[in-house]
Amino acid sequence: MNNQQELIDLANMRMPFGKFKGLLLVEIPEPYYVWYNSKGFPKGKLGNQMQLMYEIKVNGLENLIRPLVRK
Repeated sequence: MNNQQELIDLANMRMPFGKFKGLLLVEIPEPYYVWYNSKGFPKGKLGNQMQLMYEIKVNGLENLIRPLVRK
């Protein structure tokens, strides 16, 4: 998979569980990702996407992801 497709997938991924179930990963507040960063992200694709979103959020790059969200 190419990097562009990975970013599109990331922009449109919804949280499948928990307090933020159904929200796009980009809509979830940064402190949630900071907490996961200290405790450990889930295994697999979701965990990888959450870790990438953590990096995007702590570096203030959300505006690069938001235009990729499908309407």
